[in-house]
Amino acid sequence: MIDRRRFLLGLAFVASPVYAYAHPQPFVPDPDHVPQEVEFLEPHPIGTLVVDTDARYLYLILGEGLARRYGIGVGRAGLAWQGQAEIGRKAKWPGWRPTANMIRRQPEKYARYANGVPGGPNNPLGSRALYLYRDGRDTMYRIHGTTEPWTIGQAISNGCVRLINEHVEDLFERVQTGAQVIVR
Repeated sequence: MIDRRRFLLGLAFVASPVYAYAHPQPFVPDPDHVPQEVEFLEPHPIGTLVVDTDARYLYLILGEGLARRYGIGVGRAGLAWQGQAEIGRKAKWPGWRPTANMIRRQPEKYARYANGVPGGPNNPLGSRALYLYRDGRDTMYRIHGTTEPWTIGQAISNGCVRLINEHVEDLFERVQTGAQVIVR
């Protein structure tokens, strides 16, 4: 049986025009994966993103011991990226192209996309992407939306950090280009 809070959250989510177009099946996110303010006592500058790959949460530091927490999906074993970077670029409805490594690992799945996929509701990067750069160079890792919202909380991606589209849209509006990102 579903509780009232979860039902209302799901109803609001399904009402999104982007969600309705890309996902005809109703999806209700786990309440723990819905963006919310939480206590966060680590000393990081306001606006820093901290990605906890083990716990499957991304934190946007708000200051005064608070952060906005988002549920995420992360890279499967051996593919997850860790370290420090910065948001080098932001894009709405970004295009996507699999990396050479993705095509090499799974040609049956990715070779047909070698020329890329234009932005839109069926694009694997979802509605928004934050591009991670280190020393002025693109790391090829992203914080992005997903066409598979049920994967949030799991380690199954090719290394990027994924959020439910509506949640990455919220984060996109709150984070600035140049913001520091810590992935651990």
